[in-house]
Amino acid sequence: MINYIWGFLIIFGVLYFFLTGDISGLNNEIMLNSQKALKLIIDITPSIVLWSGLMRIAEDSGLLNKFARLLNPILKRLFPTIKKDSAALGYISSNIAANMLGLGSAATPFGLKAMSKLQEENDNKKEASSAMITFLVLNTAGVTLIPTTVIAMRTIYKSFNPSSIIIPSIIATMMASIAGLALDCFIRRKSR
Repeated sequence: MINYIWGFLIIFGVLYFFLTGDISGLNNEIMLNSQKALKLIIDITPSIVLWSGLMRIAEDSGLLNKFARLLNPILKRLFPTIKKDSAALGYISSNIAANMLGLGSAATPFGLKAMSKLQEENDNKKEASSAMITFLVLNTAGVTLIPTTVIAMRTIYKSFNPSSIIIPSIIATMMASIAGLALDCFIRRKSR
């Protein structure tokens, strides 16, 4: 569905330039925005590589396993159907840790591994389990304590105070997490 929306917006934009006769404007926008996109990728890559590397070190050193044990009491209540020795819990907690640091790109591999493990434990392979749905909600609306990627982007674009986003980010993501988990719990109870 999102592909259709993006496709429509692109076609609409191109048609607008053709109908107004501003073909040089279309060429300028294509070249200018592609240069801006490439510059942004080049500028943000060191931050992503640094934090992804730190997450890898934390994973290899066992720090993420300790964090997982710290989160286990909470995760057991959120995911009552998962076995307590499941590898999925470790990946879920690693994903949560990366998301709390605002590292969506570093959290993605952990999220994919968690979903893979949850699918292995799923009895009905054609439908998402309740644990998978809860994890998706938690991953999508997870609490972000330090939005490092956003801070890096604000720094790149010369923001006066790049870290001023921290408190609003914590409040917004906490509210989104509470609302998402409450709705997930409500729907899960209603469907029983």
